Amino acid sequence: MSTDPSIWASLPVPAVLIDAQDNILDINSAAEGFLNVSAKSVVGVPLWDQIAIDSPLEEAFSRARDHGTPLFVNDVDVGSGQRAPLQCALQIAPLIGAPGQMIMMITPRELASHITQNHSVKSAAKSAIGMAEMLAHEIKNPLAGITGAAQLISMNLPPEDLELTDLIVEESRRIVKLLEQVEQFGNLSVPEMQPVNVHDVLDRARRSALLGFGAQMKIIEDYDPSLPMALGDSDQLLQVVLNLLKNASEAAGPDGGTIRLHSYFEHSFRLRRADGTGHSLPLQIEVIDDGPGLPDSIKGDIFDPFVSGRENGTGLGLALVNKIVSDHGGWISVSSVPGQTTFRLSLPRAPK
Repeated sequence: MSTDPSIWASLPVPAVLIDAQDNILDINSAAEGFLNVSAKSVVGVPLWDQIAIDSPLEEAFSRARDHGTPLFVNDVDVGSGQRAPLQCALQIAPLIGAPGQMIMMITPRELASHITQNHSVKSAAKSAIGMAEMLAHEIKNPLAGITGAAQLISMNLPPEDLELTDLIVEESRRIVKLLEQVEQFGNLSVPEMQPVNVHDVLDRARRSALLGFGAQMKIIEDYDPSLPMALGDSDQLLQVVLNLLKNASEAAGPDGGTIRLHSYFEHSFRLRRADGTGHSLPLQIEVIDDGPGLPDSIKGDIFDPFVSGRENGTGLGLALVNKIVSDHGGWISVSSVPGQTTFRLSLPRAPK
């Protein structure tokens, strides 16, 4: 490549250089992190074998090469065999002075637009949670009285009538448990930010899951051993991973399934806020299951309170996960198709 190597290495977005036969000539360091591969391993590999794009771009790509014009594509899912798809924008252009060669730059989606569009929804959800917390406090006391009264009545009932009082006690306790989950939103303390080994967190969560709710699951560890320390609260991050593992286990059902815990470093991932500021979130954790996937009707709202894909689900587990991650200055996203659901957690790196 005739371009100054220092410029190529310094590009902040993933970039791929392609020859006239659509084979990869080179990728920059940001692309190595994005695709989770080394540059040496992909040189000579056909572009479309290495990069998966959920849009038929080959014909448009060829036209751009033939006419020597750039090609811009927004909002497409881009992934590879080593990572789950992520919504991106693509900029493709001919390389000046190198006939037939093209350069493709991959820009992960702008998070600011998502934050801006959902600001009013999240504000309304926050108000709803505040009201629910107040109601939870007021409702728990009379529920305790109802439970106690039902238990006293049951002492003088014949066995054939105990089913009714048992139902009252069981349902009252279920409501109390739901109310306690609602109260968690208000009682969650500010995270104590310090260096955290995310693999220790993942291992604690994995062992806990296999001894309890995930006993029927196979949990695979797929870690980047060179991953640096994250900045976060280890107990709260453990709560996040446990919730995600429980969600995956419940989706699999009694017959079980496979969950993969994947960690890697992505140089180019930055969180951009609506005010234009932002910060780097290079540490990535993925919880990937082979369950049936999320219903299309709730994919866009899965982190909002009271949204659940399960019958009798409270819709609070993932909302609590979203709150904890947000309090860490991190980001959580989900991609889901039948047979593969990936929850991706992005965290800041601890200062050196």
